[in-house]
Amino acid sequence: MNKADIRGRWEIVSWTQEYDDGRVVYPMGQHLQGFIDYGPHGMFLVIERAQRGRFASGGQWSASDAEKAAAYNSYMSYAGGYEIEGDTIIHHVRHSLFPDWEGGVQRRLGSLKDGLLRLSARLEEGTEQARSANLTWRRAGDDQSVK
Repeated sequence: MNKADIRGRWEIVSWTQEYDDGRVVYPMGQHLQGFIDYGPHGMFLVIERAQRGRFASGGQWSASDAEKAAAYNSYMSYAGGYEIEGDTIIHHVRHSLFPDWEGGVQRRLGSLKDGLLRLSARLEEGTEQARSANLTWRRAGDDQSVK
């Protein structure tokens, strides 16, 4: 796999976290939307829970803390540079909704098969929360892409 293979926009199809104890969790639910874009100057990712609730108590700055927390929990994004080493795609996080990710890297094992880009990572290895995160993407514009 190389940059030319993945360049362009991919729409999210699914995201699961499969725990070693057998649990399967959908971090943004089974109905999600978003994309990852690999371009000549970097990458950008956004994923959100479909049909996110609107603020009832105010606007973006004046909504209640509970509503802002719910918004945070239903959306993620990050952007930065990227490189490919063999089957590993390395995202160099420059900007992120999660401040702790900024300046770090996100390593994903990548594969292309049947028009799908699959990215996976092991999380919290060696703990009771050990799991595999699996994200599946379809190239934007394909007939079966998620809207």
